[in-house]
Amino acid sequence: MIQVNDNFLLLPESYLFSEVARRVKEFQEENPDVKVIRMGIGDVTRPLCKAAIEAMHKAVDDEAATETFHGYGPEQGYSFLRDKIADFDYNKRGIDISADEIFIGDGAKSDLGNFFDILAQNSIVAVTDPVYPVYVDTNVMGGRGGKRHGEHHEGIIYLPINKGNRYMPQLPGKRPDVIYLCSPNNPTGTAMTRNELKEWVDYARREGCLILFDSAYEAYIHSDDVPHSIYEIDGAKEVAVEFRSFSKTAGFTGVRCGYTVVPFTLKGHDSKGEEVSLNRLWNRRQCTKFNGASYISQRAAEAVYREEGRKQIEKSIEYYMENARMMRDSLSNAGYEVIGGVDSPYIWLKTPDGMSSWEFFDHLLKLHGIVGTPGSGFGKEGEGYLRLTAFNTHEATREALSRITNA
Repeated sequence: MIQVNDNFLLLPESYLFSEVARRVKEFQEENPDVKVIRMGIGDVTRPLCKAAIEAMHKAVDDEAATETFHGYGPEQGYSFLRDKIADFDYNKRGIDISADEIFIGDGAKSDLGNFFDILAQNSIVAVTDPVYPVYVDTNVMGGRGGKRHGEHHEGIIYLPINKGNRYMPQLPGKRPDVIYLCSPNNPTGTAMTRNELKEWVDYARREGCLILFDSAYEAYIHSDDVPHSIYEIDGAKEVAVEFRSFSKTAGFTGVRCGYTVVPFTLKGHDSKGEEVSLNRLWNRRQCTKFNGASYISQRAAEAVYREEGRKQIEKSIEYYMENARMMRDSLSNAGYEVIGGVDSPYIWLKTPDGMSSWEFFDHLLKLHGIVGTPGSGFGKEGEGYLRLTAFNTHEATREALSRITNA
């Protein structure tokens, strides 16, 4: 008899975005003439920048010649990329991070899901609510979630994000071992100020917690008081792992490349109370279970750190943020309650007339041909909200806003 992992049976029957895709597919089959505008799943639409494309072409040529061929690369990532990340993303911001503290992966989602391989099975986890589903689901799969009661799992601490606390999580009443934070936040589009993030770092240092900090959207930050890295906060290197991605920054959703920073100063403890380097454990995990991101994708990522590459990706980021500005202004003027869109490509929209999240989703899809993401899919506190993304063309964004506001 084949035994399965019972923890998977504790998950909801369908992953949020799979259910969104199912409903959209069903609608399109029934209404083939409707032009559907997708503003739900956070996938980019603009092509890769010229610098990345040229770098990939050259990398492909490298693979075609004996002298320049690359087979298995370093599991930690090639030094040509790790050095660039350390210099541009950290050292030039006054943050002392070395290349050996950086691990290249195939996207932040994978590393966020895999990092618990090196942490204790019985760790108590805290997440915000609403939350990016991967944080919760991977912990349920790993046996840390416990039974599901309504929208919550009994073994997880949920930190509500709502209008009452200005969409910012508050420190937990019960101490967790691990805290997931995301800023700029997915799905709400809000971002922590320096003082707000410092409060979490100070708490983690005081209580002996680990922060898993998802900063996949840091390139979209425009506010001066919002840090681009948790390591801008004193003491963060003692308590935090940072996850970043080239998916939204450089349009690599189909190319797959990201990185995780595990500082040498970050320590855990074994069952005997002995101190252990998390950097060493993560390196051991990667060397065993991961053969590294492809040479071609890493060359493309390296190219976005060159002067022309930086200018090109910044142009795309501003393009998307112009969509966010249009969405925020147009929907606000139409009387909707709008959150986000300032330091993030996401709009967190309050549903009108007391509609539930899925009711408003169906309303926008069936009446206007617009796809959003129901807020309830991100957690209990997301009920009554819908997430819209700015990852579309200006033309499609204007058309979608016209359909909504002129209805």
